[in-house]
Amino acid sequence: MTKCYPTVSEEYQKAIEKAKRKLRGLIAEKNCAPIMLRLAWHSAGTFDVKTRTGGPFGTMKQPAELAHAANNGLDIAVRLIEPIKEQFPILSYADFYQLAGVVAVEVTGGPEIPFHPGRKDKPNPPPEGRLPDATKGADHLRQVFGHQMGLSDQDIVALSGGHTLGRCHKERSGFEGPWTTNPLIFDNSYFTELLSGEKEGLLQLPSDKVLLSDPVFRPLVDKYAADEDAFFADYTEAHLKLSELGFAEA
Repeated sequence: MTKCYPTVSEEYQKAIEKAKRKLRGLIAEKNCAPIMLRLAWHSAGTFDVKTRTGGPFGTMKQPAELAHAANNGLDIAVRLIEPIKEQFPILSYADFYQLAGVVAVEVTGGPEIPFHPGRKDKPNPPPEGRLPDATKGADHLRQVFGHQMGLSDQDIVALSGGHTLGRCHKERSGFEGPWTTNPLIFDNSYFTELLSGEKEGLLQLPSDKVLLSDPVFRPLVDKYAADEDAFFADYTEAHLKLSELGFAEA
């Protein structure tokens, strides 16, 4: 889809650059890249292409959306970065939360994802139930990412690779453990671990395992496990699309 990005003021662009530096420092100091990426993803992943509602428009700061079961623990991320946001009142929360996701990938060794500012904050949070359920299979992933968000099968697999960062917490999701041996480094190890089979101490959710059994998903897993550059290129494209759902549409 062709994008028509809004023009922001020089003051706004400077605030973006300064906030980015502050976020780099905070994320490096607190080792909180995984939860910042989750904040950005969950903020954006509620978009519905049919109703044009939800999406990356700053509603995650509202208690009603933070109370959604899929967002357990994200109040920690919101609180962590609020002191930085307060330094830049000119910025929308919509831009700020997506900027945090871009920085989280970058500071952990991942690709640089293009960032286009200009999202406006919206007042109404989306209804609960739009984010993917890790206990379900390929049809569910395609329903949520494809039919609801408008993303592709390639995007689904590439975004799954973002689980190279972080871990599940039993009190938040019902699952426990990291997907990789170094959950603070962004690389292609999610895919290499997936192909090497289940190991004690590492996590493979039903939504991960389905990437191996689905005939369209599996070749992409093989490709990304063998070629980190290919994964980074496709991840960059998928993350950019996710972060701009419903934004700057021509």
